[in-house]
Amino acid sequence: MTTTRRPLTVTDLAPLARAALGRSRALTGVERLRGGTKKGVYRLTLDEGSTAVAYVWSADEDYWDQPDPDPRDPFSHGTGLGLFTAAHDRLAAAGVRTPRLRFADSTHTHLPADVAVVEDLTGGSLEDALARDPDGAPQALERMAELLAALHSHTGPRFGKVAVVDGGGSSYGVSCTQRVTEAALRCIAEAAARDPRAAAARRELEEEIHALAAEVGPRDRHTLIHGELGADHVLLTPGGQPALIDVEGLMYFDVEHEHVFLRLRFGPHYEALRAPGLDEARLRLYRLSMHLGLVSGPLTLIEGDFPHPERMREIAEHNLHQALSLLKSAS
Repeated sequence: MTTTRRPLTVTDLAPLARAALGRSRALTGVERLRGGTKKGVYRLTLDEGSTAVAYVWSADEDYWDQPDPDPRDPFSHGTGLGLFTAAHDRLAAAGVRTPRLRFADSTHTHLPADVAVVEDLTGGSLEDALARDPDGAPQALERMAELLAALHSHTGPRFGKVAVVDGGGSSYGVSCTQRVTEAALRCIAEAAARDPRAAAARRELEEEIHALAAEVGPRDRHTLIHGELGADHVLLTPGGQPALIDVEGLMYFDVEHEHVFLRLRFGPHYEALRAPGLDEARLRLYRLSMHLGLVSGPLTLIEGDFPHPERMREIAEHNLHQALSLLKSAS
């Protein structure tokens, strides 16, 4: 586990800025943006006032301290330059807005890490916009619904991470339902090892996951989804158009997985994003599975040196309550 972490400075990032943005401009300011747990996200300010954003993938920037992930597992640790560039290219081909890639390098020539530099979208996040301007929410959500419709209109030949499937590979397992079920059972075990309430309900939670999975029918459509799409993962262009960020988890999967997360993160705004024809059986399984993941994940993260453990404990507590409530309602 990494025990000391130091944010990168102007001196550290100057060689990358010169390579990505040109030698005629000097880097004068660096700000590490909050929110990233798997990569460092830095706003670069140049001497003539323009800005860009650098993504840095290294052990020092990843608070999860995970072993090298296997991308053939759709729910493996979604991080790295390869996943990012594959997702960026797929979104660009689909006509779905994301910050434009300006530079990418895996040679560690300019920094001892994999790096990318993208455009800096200065309109703020959709999350902030919804809180700041409730009167403007309907228009912002309408644009978000249009982006979702464009994203979800694309499919893949198999389920799994875009980098794997678009490269001709395949994921472990035979179906999205199987992978969600296995992930949920793993999350139950991890949560039970860390919280006595989860341990007390472990058998009931496992039985409920198996029962919900048994209700899900087969499907051969694999939809392009973001995977963790909250309003904080949407930036706005100066013209107010939404653009997706944190796209390394982009994959082909059941669209219900996306909608469970959307409902969780958008709360009362979700109705504007709801889509017709969703499978209720999948929604029930994926909802419980997602709550369980949002218990085990945060509890695991705060065992390391993540700097904001209180927020992670709040997330785990809320989602444990939700999971146990779903269990009671099913009884």
